[in-house]
Amino acid sequence: MAFALKANTSPFLSLNHNQSNLFRHNQSSLFCPNYTYNHSHSVVSIISKSYKPPMAALSTSVGSSTVGLSETFARLKQQGKVALIPFITAGDPDLATTAEVLKVLDSCGCDIIELGVPYSDPLADGPVIQAAATRSLAKGTNFDAIISMLREVVPQLSCPIALFTYYNPILKRGVEKFMTTVKDAGVHGLVVPDVPLEETEILRSEALKHHIELVLLTTPTTPKDRMEKIVEVSEGFVYLVSSIGVTGARGSVSAKVQSLLQEIKEATNKPVAVGFGISKPEHVKQVAGWGADGVIVGSAIVKLLAEAEPSEVLKELEVFTKSLKSALI
Repeated sequence: MAFALKANTSPFLSLNHNQSNLFRHNQSSLFCPNYTYNHSHSVVSIISKSYKPPMAALSTSVGSSTVGLSETFARLKQQGKVALIPFITAGDPDLATTAEVLKVLDSCGCDIIELGVPYSDPLADGPVIQAAATRSLAKGTNFDAIISMLREVVPQLSCPIALFTYYNPILKRGVEKFMTTVKDAGVHGLVVPDVPLEETEILRSEALKHHIELVLLTTPTTPKDRMEKIVEVSEGFVYLVSSIGVTGARGSVSAKVQSLLQEIKEATNKPVAVGFGISKPEHVKQVAGWGADGVIVGSAIVKLLAEAEPSEVLKELEVFTKSLKSALI
C-alpha cells in the first residue's frame, strides 16, 4: 500500500487515535516450542539453539553497560565510523528466533537494532514488513511476550535496542506505563512513525522522564521550516526517510538523499540515519559516502528471515549482515 506523505501531519498517514481499531492484544499464551515459561516469575527462558554466534559467547552482564543511541553515535563519530542499524519484526517467525537473531546481529557488529512491534494496520510499512507483522500476529505475538523476551535477551547484547511501534499500542497502555515497561525491559530508543510533531509533546515528556530517546522522522516532502522543528526535538538521531511511500527494498537510492542530508546537517549537529529502500551493501556504502551518520536496513533482512531455510537462517543472516558491515569499513 503506497500513499503520498502529508507535509502537515506525521511522516506517514496519521491514525485517528479515538478509533477503536487499536492493536489487538492477544491474551492467549504465546506458543513457541523453543521457549519454556516460568509462571511463578512470568519470565520467558530461551533454550539455546545449536547455532553459535560469530563472536565469543556474550556475558549476561554485557547489557548492563550498554549505552544509549546518542552515546553510540558519539563513539562512532570519534572513530570515524557510520552506524549500521538493522530492522527486524518481533515474532517473525517466532520470538525464540527473534531472540537468536538479536544476538547474531549484535555479534556481527551492528551498532543499534531497530525492533518492530507487529501491528494490525502498519501504514508506513511495505508488503514485506506488513507480511512479517501479519505472520507474527497470527502466531500469537503480543506486546507482553515481546517485553518478556527483551528482558531475557537485552542483558546479553552490547548494542542498544530502539523499539519501532505505531502510536495506538502506546495509547492503549497509557504513555507513562508504556515508557516504564520498555525502559524496564532495557530499551533505549523509540520510533513512532505515525505521530505528528504537534502530538509528540506528551511522548517526548514521558520519554525524557524515563531516559528513552524518541527518534523523529523527516521525509523528502517535509518543508524546511518543519524539518528544522523536527530535528530540534528529535533525540538519539534524526531518521531521514529516503523516499516517498512505504518501506521496502528498492533498486537504487534517490540522489536527492545527498542534498537532504546536507540540508539537515545545516540545521543540526545531531546524527542523521537514512532508512527506507536501503537493501544492498552498495546502497549502504553510497549513503555513508553522502555523509549519513547511520544506515538503516529493514525489508531486505526481514525478507531473508522469511525465506531462508530454518536450519540456515541464522548463518545466512550472519553472512548478509557482515556484507553490510563491510561496506562501512
